Amino acid sequence: MQVTNKAFKAYDVRGVYPTEVNEEMAYRMGRIFSAMFAAETVVVGHDIRLSGRALVDALTEGLRHGGTRVIDIGQCGTEMIYFATAHLKADGGIMVTASHNPKEYNGMKLVRRDARPVSSDTGLKEIGEMVATTKEFVHKVVAGKTMGALEHMDIMPAYIEHLLTYVDTSVLKPMKIVANPGNGGAGPILKELAKHLPFEFITLNETPDGTFPNGVPNPLLLPNREATAKVVRESGADLGIAWDGDFDRCFLFDEKADFIEGYYIVGLLAEVFLHKEPGAKIMFDPRLTWNTEAILQRDGGVPVRCKSGHAFMKECMRNNDVLYGGEMSAHHYFRDFSCCDSGMIPWLLVTELMCRSGKKLSELVGERVAMYPCSGEINRKVADSAAVLAELGKKYADGEQDHLDGLSVAYDNWRFNVRVSNTEPVMRLNVETKSDKELLAAKTAELLEVIGGEEA
Repeated sequence: MQVTNKAFKAYDVRGVYPTEVNEEMAYRMGRIFSAMFAAETVVVGHDIRLSGRALVDALTEGLRHGGTRVIDIGQCGTEMIYFATAHLKADGGIMVTASHNPKEYNGMKLVRRDARPVSSDTGLKEIGEMVATTKEFVHKVVAGKTMGALEHMDIMPAYIEHLLTYVDTSVLKPMKIVANPGNGGAGPILKELAKHLPFEFITLNETPDGTFPNGVPNPLLLPNREATAKVVRESGADLGIAWDGDFDRCFLFDEKADFIEGYYIVGLLAEVFLHKEPGAKIMFDPRLTWNTEAILQRDGGVPVRCKSGHAFMKECMRNNDVLYGGEMSAHHYFRDFSCCDSGMIPWLLVTELMCRSGKKLSELVGERVAMYPCSGEINRKVADSAAVLAELGKKYADGEQDHLDGLSVAYDNWRFNVRVSNTEPVMRLNVETKSDKELLAAKTAELLEVIGGEEA
């Protein structure tokens, strides 16, 4: 099999199977990871993609040939690898997943001890170079090493027990919830959690299926939202939840079946955590900020801005002792979850808040949505992203500019951020205003005209 480093991105590995991600690459990854991190024990697992099992088997062989003991937790979500790595005090964890990419993709997310991410800044770039340039890997145990052991483990009970520590189940009340795993991996987790919760779950697409019979599980795509919204409307549910394939993100719908942008959930969870720990540090990304900053100022939180991307957010969280952090893309990070992101903890916290307050989700976020309306993320394929950024910087030179992540420009009553994606060949635009939907529409159209390109 041909092996290249084309699939190695800023903070994970993601490419088409088997041309860019394949068993030989996985084997080499195992051998290199074992040596680079002197890993005595590594946890491995895979999402629901059809190529996942074969890649895990090859990865496992590479790790074991390097002398590493492997704990295989089977089909799981990305956050279960994070949890297992920390819970079992392993030296690392590798999740075979391509997250929300189309079904022909696969990839890997890597963490070190304590579930610390391996990104381009902490070894991933070097691993990619070694994977691609080493001419020949002998598929046998490294000289002087003993073949690493292999153990299969069910991490589910411990994982479920940990998730339930984030909420006080005694205050939870009966509630009707539409849950859509999208044929990804969230279904089995939901089934186990439901045993401990007083909620009535109406599930759809709950069976894990790597053929993606109902499309790629990515609720950020507009066409994918209606399936959940339709059932919320028809059932009169109190809440709708949808997940991506490896369920490290969850997306919420209120009782009116309206999709709630992840941006406003960041602010909502910031309120929850500041109530638990006044004066805590709260982390967020630069794409959309005004609502979160206003809530932190009101509630006495300490703002920490960080470049978007899970590896960068986790490192920033550790370095700054952040209690909770969120990205508007629906990644939510928790200090007590090894500073990692979870797609299960956020909705559990939201349901607890709804039960405690007696308010519907629309009531909890409605005022904030009106105060700080946003465009939602808009993606464009462009020929020359550097030229576009330079043109935008020149055109909006009279605004307050910031380059923490792409280009952010702020005026008195509106602001925007545009950045080049770390995972896809697109530019991403976000715009927000202060209580002015007409201005939002006008400035969004104005910016898109400058950016040009094709809809992605």
